[in-house]
Amino acid sequence: MQTTISTKGNVQVPDAIRGKLGLKPGDALDADIEAGNIVLKPWKKKKYKTRIVRDPITGPPALDSGPNAPVLTNEMVRDLLADFP
Repeated sequence: MQTTISTKGNVQVPDAIRGKLGLKPGDALDADIEAGNIVLKPWKKKKYKTRIVRDPITGPPALDSGPNAPVLTNEMVRDLLADFP
């Protein structure tokens, strides 16, 4: 399927592709370059629940996202600490 780039750099994803992937207005896409091609992939936020817990060994508060959770970014830590008493 063919599409064009607007003067503002916008690209319209054809309706048939949006329908197959269940994409809706406002959905985020990851854009990348692979082998000289532009690749768009639906961005799905991982559902890891991070919480503040007391470290059982040392005692001070620590962040816990459970096993197999990704490394927390500075932004993620800032958001968590914004609600910390």
